[in-house]
Amino acid sequence: MESAAARMRLEMMLDDLDRSIGVLTTTPSAEITLGDADRNHAMIEAAGRQRRAVVAALSRLDAGTYGRCVDCGVAVPEGRLEARPEAARCIGCQSRRERRR
Repeated sequence: MESAAARMRLEMMLDDLDRSIGVLTTTPSAEITLGDADRNHAMIEAAGRQRRAVVAALSRLDAGTYGRCVDCGVAVPEGRLEARPEAARCIGCQSRRERRR
């Protein structure tokens, strides 16, 4: 993926995530049930994790390492970056990381 296109997509994702987190964190607590609060908290955490991944991808773009696996250094497949522009790892390294969890 071209750097300019990747940057544009990542910055759009960051804007969307910031808006979503803003909406989720400003929901008045009196309007939600305990179950809703748990779901809301989980969504805020997930959005926060994705936001950190997007910020890290932008940092890799700035450093000139975007598109390279952070673990093994091989090129992350173009299709993976198209689907997940924030991807930091090649498929093999990501699979190994998920198996360890």
